[in-house]
Amino acid sequence: MAFARACSVALVGVEGVVVEVQADLEPGVAAFTLVGLPDKSLVESRDRVRAAVVNSGAEWPQKKLTVGLSPASVPKGGSGFDLAVACAVLGAAERIDPASVADVVMIGELGLDGRVRPVRGVLPAVLAAAEAGYRHVVVPEQTAGEAALVPGVSVLGVRSLRQLIAVLADEPVPDEPAEDRGRPDPMRAGLVLPGAGVGSGLVQTAGGPLSDLADVAGQRRARTALEVAAAGGHHLLLSGPPGAGKTMLAERLTGILPPLTRQESLEVTAVHSVAGILPPGEPLVTGAPYCAPHHSATMQSLIGGGNGLPRPGAVSLAHRGILFLDEAPEFSGRALDALRQPLESGHVVVARAAGVVRLPARFLMVLAANPCPCGRHTLTGAGCDCPPSAVRRYQARLSGPLLDRVDLRVEVEPVGRADLMGAGGRGETSAEVAARVRGARARTAERLAGTPWTTNSEVPGHELRTRLTAAPGALMAAERDMERGLLTARGLDRVLRVAWTVADLRAADRPDASDIAVALELRTGIDRGVPLEAGAR
Repeated sequence: MAFARACSVALVGVEGVVVEVQADLEPGVAAFTLVGLPDKSLVESRDRVRAAVVNSGAEWPQKKLTVGLSPASVPKGGSGFDLAVACAVLGAAERIDPASVADVVMIGELGLDGRVRPVRGVLPAVLAAAEAGYRHVVVPEQTAGEAALVPGVSVLGVRSLRQLIAVLADEPVPDEPAEDRGRPDPMRAGLVLPGAGVGSGLVQTAGGPLSDLADVAGQRRARTALEVAAAGGHHLLLSGPPGAGKTMLAERLTGILPPLTRQESLEVTAVHSVAGILPPGEPLVTGAPYCAPHHSATMQSLIGGGNGLPRPGAVSLAHRGILFLDEAPEFSGRALDALRQPLESGHVVVARAAGVVRLPARFLMVLAANPCPCGRHTLTGAGCDCPPSAVRRYQARLSGPLLDRVDLRVEVEPVGRADLMGAGGRGETSAEVAARVRGARARTAERLAGTPWTTNSEVPGHELRTRLTAAPGALMAAERDMERGLLTARGLDRVLRVAWTVADLRAADRPDASDIAVALELRTGIDRGVPLEAGAR
């Protein structure tokens, strides 16, 4: 009997489990049995591995072959186990030394010609291997940069199985032609990728086409709300007629957000790696992602789902970035209400028959909505052709519990001729606003040092009412609104969070009555007699 083992990683959501790939050869009729809860794509690896080994110049063992994947209780799928299966079989056949592959984690798909193809989820897989104590990883050459982001791990990128056999057998490494860059990547086929044009795809990054807040004509109130949202991570609703600039404002929010920290970049990169949407040649996502799904998106595409183990949805692809829902009332009610849990917790738990997956989903949500189906509804009703019942039904599509979780609600007014023609002067640039946002974030981080929170939007209400209190007498207006039923208990907590952000933007030690008034006006839309620009700075 001959035996060898190698290691690979099974992904459950964005978390990995190290799997030991064991190969056993026994005398008998030639057969290849794969056990250990594999899915269909993994079962098909038997034919891929056999052809790859033969076409790489190695001899396929003509014996009874059993390959086991341990632990057997963990569901396993995908083609990323091909490389580990091939090396375990070659070790059992003594083509290579079994000891040379025993503690090496191998991730990669094999083509029939022996070429090693990239797979999704390399970064979370290598992170799981490092946490399990493994220090040597073999990956496809195209994903070596992604794997090298994990410290303390030695990464070997290979182009073919033939090269890997030569390295393990201490033989001269043959030269292999590089992958044809003109050939479409099957991992990314059918997906709209970052940088495909603002508003045109599911996911974009801050490194896409340049856009500046100075391009926005007028809209001082909305610009202030955008600045507060970026500084504190507060959710935002932009309501107004078509053509007022709601989408334009949302697309420029990434330009004023601070760059991701190293830990945040790894979190975002792991999710995008599992989804297979990392830009080629850019293994690390450093800018806040921008995700804008179409209003016809299903609940599964927003939250996560799919056959077998769930895959990340839009809320996870927008992790540490922006989820923009344009024409929000046109989304299905079930899809919108499913956002309520990740908005509170910062993650989403998806249960399927194949297992339960926990996916990160801490994002800044921006909703854009028209006031009615025709878009021309005003308080006076002038110019609107919709009957009152249609207006009520349209506005009721955004449920009260969902809107209660939105900190900032701003009416975007139609742009006047003076603003549009530039008579009022250009607004501030994204760089100027981003500098204030970074300063506010720095003050927030200093105040929240030693706590599990990083932005004001994450601080629990109990902390805001006991430890991080506002100035004496500052809450009188908010308390009156609670008595009138304009604010819920959750709404009061969110007003306090926004007030802290407003205070941070003007470099104050704690919120005063004017900061509370600004927060209340941004939430309720009722004029409080405080200039928003002055209060926010």
